[in-house]
Amino acid sequence: MSKPDVPENVQAAIRTLIEWAGDDPTREGLLDTPKRVGRAWLEYCQGYQEDPAVHLSRVFEEVGGYDEIVLLKDIPFHSHCEHHMAPIKGKAHIAYLPDKKVVGISKLARVLHGFANRLQIQERLTAEVAQCIWDHLEPQGVAVVIQAEHGCMTGRGVKVHEVEMLTSRMLGCFLEDPRSRKEVMSLMGF
Repeated sequence: MSKPDVPENVQAAIRTLIEWAGDDPTREGLLDTPKRVGRAWLEYCQGYQEDPAVHLSRVFEEVGGYDEIVLLKDIPFHSHCEHHMAPIKGKAHIAYLPDKKVVGISKLARVLHGFANRLQIQERLTAEVAQCIWDHLEPQGVAVVIQAEHGCMTGRGVKVHEVEMLTSRMLGCFLEDPRSRKEVMSLMGF
């Protein structure tokens, strides 16, 4: 598999950033850095090249009468904040209460990664994942909880480590019915 080309203007911008930070972009250890950084950012942002909803297009309607919560817990993800382009590292818990169809469980993780592989804020990421599942699976309810550590807070600014941000989005029965909400949050470990 060949490595993607990195346009010269992107490489020049990265060399400028290296020089502005105080280093010499022509020294041996940094000569190939502009290409490597450019290729890395193509990978970090590959979510712009896909529609995460495509992962929910193959559904199963033969569920053998199953009518309880489907939950995928502790899905690791990596993203970058849109404010500082610093890493966001975390895990997500995605649940839905099927109505007439279910989807392969790996597809829930693929939806998460499709949105996470874009410049993000955690609040929007949580909402986008939940809304995508709600719109395409048409379940009775959707619950998404994301826990993440933000590099813009750990590596710069306040420099506080081991602090997680927690966001949630509830739709349908998980929003409207306190018992359903309590059940799904308990299954998620909250």
